[in-house]
Amino acid sequence: MIVVGVDGSQAALAAVGWAAREAAARGSALSIVHAMPAWPLEVSEEDRYAEVGRWMREGAATMLDAALERARQEDPRVAAQPRLLGGDPRAVLIETTADAELLVVGNHGLGGFAGMLLGSVALGVTGRATCPVAVVRDPATGQGAEEVVVGVDGSAAGADALGFAFAEASLRGAGLRAVHAWSRPIAGGGPLALRAAEETAEAERRLLAEALAGWSERYPDVKVTEQLEHGHPALVLAEASAHAGLLVVGSRGRGDLTGLLLGSVSHSLLHHAACPLVVTPAPAPPGSS
Repeated sequence: MIVVGVDGSQAALAAVGWAAREAAARGSALSIVHAMPAWPLEVSEEDRYAEVGRWMREGAATMLDAALERARQEDPRVAAQPRLLGGDPRAVLIETTADAELLVVGNHGLGGFAGMLLGSVALGVTGRATCPVAVVRDPATGQGAEEVVVGVDGSAAGADALGFAFAEASLRGAGLRAVHAWSRPIAGGGPLALRAAEETAEAERRLLAEALAGWSERYPDVKVTEQLEHGHPALVLAEASAHAGLLVVGSRGRGDLTGLLLGSVSHSLLHHAACPLVVTPAPAPPGSS
């Protein structure tokens, strides 16, 4: 099942369209979720605010109907189900994705300020949901045969991102660009600095090769392009996203502090990726249930 959150914004409707196409490609059901304060769903008809509660419920139902119609326009074969739930949108969406394969949200909702690059819901669920989270911008692109780009950093979260990216590229009939960038400076100059730079580049090349080992055997239909660059990973990946149909990264990389829900690279790309972005969650620690 794919879950998509809606709030009546254009970005949310773009996310619904993207999620419906993704559900059609995967043969998955689609759950369209809108969260609102709990009291309008619980207020009795005798309550002094009953009319206000009724008005809020009717508005939410109209919103869900519009989202359902958008999903049907994208692909009428998708089994789409609207759901109206009470509570904070971030907590509600996280809870509803316990058994989901993917959560889809728009990058910016109705409650955000003009000029903001990312809404609070998109930021609040990414890194906290137990399934991958797709953040879709309006207008939404990314379901054609365009290249899938994945960030590779040698971390456990990066390995999960690779798995998602290979599967998605195979599903789309698209090529996969595996991007590894590093930004460690080389101090000094002369022959010693040149040698150090060459040794560093060779080590990073081995890291990329080791991370990709075995994946092409599992997905022989996916053509892989390797991209190795000396530069900040967030900047390199943001640039690559300008020509991609989808960008996939792990929630935390090798250099991020333990306990962080989002790493610096994934956090930056939530704001600056030019195409739909999927952030895969960090693997559960050994021994956790």
